[in-house]
Amino acid sequence: MTQTSPETQKERSFPHPEFTDSEAGALTFPSSTSRSYNYYKPAKARATTYEDVTFDVQPDPERHLSQGWIYGFANSPGGYPQDWTRLQSSDWHQFRDPNEEWEKTIYRNNAAIVRQISLSLENAKRAKAYSHWNPAWTKFIQRNLGAWMHAENGLGMHVFTAAQRSAPTNMINNAMAVNAAHKLRFAQDLALFNLDLAESEIDFDGKVHRDVWQNDPVWQGVRENTERLTAIGDWAEALFATNIVFESLVGVLFRSDLLMQVSARNGDYITPTIVGAGENDYSRDLGYSRALFSMLTRDEKHGEANKAVLGEWLATWVPQSLRAAHELQPIWSQPNEKVVTFADSLAAAKDSFRTVLSDLDLEIPKELDQ
Repeated sequence: MTQTSPETQKERSFPHPEFTDSEAGALTFPSSTSRSYNYYKPAKARATTYEDVTFDVQPDPERHLSQGWIYGFANSPGGYPQDWTRLQSSDWHQFRDPNEEWEKTIYRNNAAIVRQISLSLENAKRAKAYSHWNPAWTKFIQRNLGAWMHAENGLGMHVFTAAQRSAPTNMINNAMAVNAAHKLRFAQDLALFNLDLAESEIDFDGKVHRDVWQNDPVWQGVRENTERLTAIGDWAEALFATNIVFESLVGVLFRSDLLMQVSARNGDYITPTIVGAGENDYSRDLGYSRALFSMLTRDEKHGEANKAVLGEWLATWVPQSLRAAHELQPIWSQPNEKVVTFADSLAAAKDSFRTVLSDLDLEIPKELDQ
């Protein structure tokens, strides 16, 4: 065999990679080195983390998708049609959640509440606090707070979880999804409280709440109101009828204007801790709801039409919620220590409701004066 010398060996040829800049990537512009997003206008001078991680996560042909929606549903327009509600906006993307809820805040806030409630329940069991309750108060809690658990769970699962998918921007959907999480967590808080009481040394029937919710005449107005809310097809109507009307006239009436007022006088310091967490949730949820509907009633192009639609919804849902509230009246006489009357509690709920409607530039329904 003959061998070729290194001098005569033929050199192999390999293709050499050639790196080219894409047209967009090669450009230099004022914010080329910025680590912040600048494809939207922040609400204030500087964008917040909430805006950076939430704004435009859901694409929209109104802003970025020049080819239209890239997905759709059978027998339905693609994406997130704006006609899924009767309300209209010149720019749905103007909405910002005043709570600035995003993933980190959701876990942080709910973890803090869970720790607070867990400590309260542990301390109550250690101190045998339930043994100091009088029988009338024990019966009141097992029947009425247990029944309210069903309302919270129904609203979280079948109103907010369902409706949050239909809003036209991720900013609105995100706020409504957090609202659903609040309701479901609060319902679970009440369920765990009910379980603790059933396992305690006192005579407490942990199953009676189901019969109360399904059959007690006092609760059938609330039950009907809640179930009707779950059947609303218009996502904005579901949000308005629940957070603005039902919660103001029924939810706050029961939680804040009754339970938070009379629990301590009946030797119960645990219930206000748990119910207070639910009230704090609602305060935050009412905040984003007011921000959204204020934006819609003050829209330069559609404001007056939106007010007319909201007026129709008030005419439908205010009588329903007032009837539910009035049917609850008998439970105000059940505790031994009656700190407030039903009339005073309802008056306080109505006053708060009037304030909310005034902030939204809506006319006060005549039913509130009856």
